[in-house]
Amino acid sequence: MFGYVTINQDELKIRDYRRYRSFYCGLCRSLQVRYGIKGQVILPYDMVFADILLNGLYEQPLLEEDRFCIAHPAKKQHMLMNSITDYAADMGILLVYYKFLDDALDEGGIRKRVSRASIFKKPVKRVREAWPRQAKAVERYILELRECEEKRTDDLDRVAGLTGTALGEIFVMEEDMWSEFLRRMGFFLGKYIYLMDAYEDLREDVRKGNYNPWIPYKDRPDFGALVESTLTMMLSECAKEFEKLPIVQDVELLRNIIYSGVWNKYREQLKEREGSKGKETT
Repeated sequence: MFGYVTINQDELKIRDYRRYRSFYCGLCRSLQVRYGIKGQVILPYDMVFADILLNGLYEQPLLEEDRFCIAHPAKKQHMLMNSITDYAADMGILLVYYKFLDDALDEGGIRKRVSRASIFKKPVKRVREAWPRQAKAVERYILELRECEEKRTDDLDRVAGLTGTALGEIFVMEEDMWSEFLRRMGFFLGKYIYLMDAYEDLREDVRKGNYNPWIPYKDRPDFGALVESTLTMMLSECAKEFEKLPIVQDVELLRNIIYSGVWNKYREQLKEREGSKGKETT
């Protein structure tokens, strides 16, 4: 459920793209310092966005460094990081740990998948101690999501809202005057992520007999319109909350992600599905 909250590079100014890469590399560096190479491997785009968003809101001083890395051994990469970056790294580890545990229950090879999650067991213990509210929210999210999946609920709003509630708590680093805006922004973005992820997996889930909340709706003649209108509604509400925040720093970069980048996967899905229809008719 990662990789949806990213940039639309084609519509981004070069300086904003470089700025995004600097945050990306800064988060990668933070993950390496705090969790080693295993932390770098999981680098979630969603938390790069959270890093840029919270830095835009709070405007904490950023440490700038140029470093070589494993991915770019021949050229130093510009990195931006601070305590907010470290927070985003902690939340990334928290999300990935519980995703691995959930995957272990969803699919076969449970020993292998649980073993993969166990790599992050000690780091997650530290994250729980440092950020108990966020950790409890993610734990509760996984438990309630599992319950919905077992009951095979077709209530899109309820099941997507679980992801939204968890991401809303993650967007709130500390309770303050902006918390409710951030919480609601994360809530609607989280719902979008869940529903988009389910839409992308729909055909495979149908084939395998897996749970997917879109399945009861897939044969409706207006299914495509239903999906697009539902996703649009989630992102519209997210954008509405974002625009209430007094963000100036990197605001165009953030708008590129919120208004365009988050649609990348959806656009890919439409092209793929249109291609599949074309093959079926020839």
